[in-house]
Amino acid sequence: MKVPLLDLKPQYEQIRAEVEPMLLEICKSQTFILGPKVQECEAAVAAYCGAAHGVGMSSGSDALIVALMAEGIGAGDEVITAPYTFFATVGAIARVGAKTVFVDIDPATFNLDGAKLEAAVTPRTKAIIPVHLYGQMADMDAVMAVAQKHGLIVIEDACQAIGAEWKGQRAGSLGDYGCFSFFPSKNLGCFGDGGLVTMRDAAKARKVAILRNHGMDPKYHHREIGGNFRLDALQAAVVTIKLKHLDGWTAARQANAARYEKLFAQTAAVKSGQVTLPAVKTNRHIYNQFVVRAERRDGLLAHLRGRDIGTEIYYPVPLHLQECFRPLGHRAGDFPESERAAKETLALPIYPDLTDEMAAWVVGSIAEFYGG
Repeated sequence: MKVPLLDLKPQYEQIRAEVEPMLLEICKSQTFILGPKVQECEAAVAAYCGAAHGVGMSSGSDALIVALMAEGIGAGDEVITAPYTFFATVGAIARVGAKTVFVDIDPATFNLDGAKLEAAVTPRTKAIIPVHLYGQMADMDAVMAVAQKHGLIVIEDACQAIGAEWKGQRAGSLGDYGCFSFFPSKNLGCFGDGGLVTMRDAAKARKVAILRNHGMDPKYHHREIGGNFRLDALQAAVVTIKLKHLDGWTAARQANAARYEKLFAQTAAVKSGQVTLPAVKTNRHIYNQFVVRAERRDGLLAHLRGRDIGTEIYYPVPLHLQECFRPLGHRAGDFPESERAAKETLALPIYPDLTDEMAAWVVGSIAEFYGG
């Protein structure tokens, strides 16, 4: 049985009747850059996230960069984050000229270990970027406590976590900034690249809006240097339509996770500890990914692909060991939990349209690899 890691075609069929007329409407209007569709998207996503303001961006990666730019963070400054995340988190810090200071992850959630955060703060620290990996929020109690004690900016990397909650508060509503990605594979994805920044503070939102449009305020007048980080009207309109369906799709992902847990509970692989299921330490996990730890991970990966089951390793090389970040001076062994996660983790299909038969095939194939 073929089981893709992600299949967006069934999702498109659900929204086709809404999306196609809207695309034609925008083509007829010839209003492609910013405009009312972007404003509608910004307001809707901000409200969904429990934030006062939202500013559409060209991508989640650019959202991170602009949040740092808005705070004037650059050369000589330090920003704390985890080494086990997608490149864009640390790439943004490097792009503005600041130094990344890594804190290892909690082995249960794969998110920043709050207990290790305080020790990483120095007089040069300006911000913390907690990453809400795989759809579960980082320990925001610890993050906010350290940030408030030392007067630090908090930029939530919520690119994988729209709608996730920490003690009833949604991702993107606790820090100074929340950065979201609308990459097609995300739970709320557009038809290309797109992103958004949420904020509580109106002045910060105004500055982000200026920076995303070449720093213009008013038109053709530039008091500071920004960039072209604008969200297209086409992408914004797709996001607005999809947002109405997001809670239903999230519920389906959560149901798929519960079904996996039930199926895996009957396997020797889990009972023996050869496979470890995701730990949930927050009250709303949105399951952007369903990531397990597995003994002989690479062998299991080959086994599953041989049975037409889509899998992926997020992420095979932690960022402190990436070639481009060698100047930071880290070596293997510096962040052991991140390195162990890179060697043991494997993502399984969790998208909303996964069927009972597909889930059973995935779990049965894993049980087969471990001998039942």
